[in-house]
Amino acid sequence: MSEGVPQAGAPQASQTTLTEEAFERKADEELRILLEALIESEEEIDPDLESGVLSIHFDDGAKYVVNSHRAARQIWMAAERQAWHFDYVERETGQPGQWQSSNGDELWAALGAALSGRLDSSITLVRGNPA
Repeated sequence: MSEGVPQAGAPQASQTTLTEEAFERKADEELRILLEALIESEEEIDPDLESGVLSIHFDDGAKYVVNSHRAARQIWMAAERQAWHFDYVERETGQPGQWQSSNGDELWAALGAALSGRLDSSITLVRGNPA
């Protein structure tokens, strides 16, 4: 299966141009919910969120970074010498939107895959509900 090509029957999505205020609200909420999921995962990581930057520290000194990039209105992620830029994408099915890269990677899945590789175990991040 090719990356970035929708699967048959998959919900259609379209990139959304957010206002600055809407971007800040959605990005801040996404990072906060992601922090909560990382804390609840009970993995051997030390996540912290400050000023729109989610840092994930490992015992050996390595660090992943997920941050809101206001000028681009994207969430950026850096992990294991790779970088992703996620745009907010609305789903046409009435479901909440998601943060998706240009090659089709979804933020939560991409971070879970990076953590799985780093920690040598299967990591599935469970999305909580916004407060």
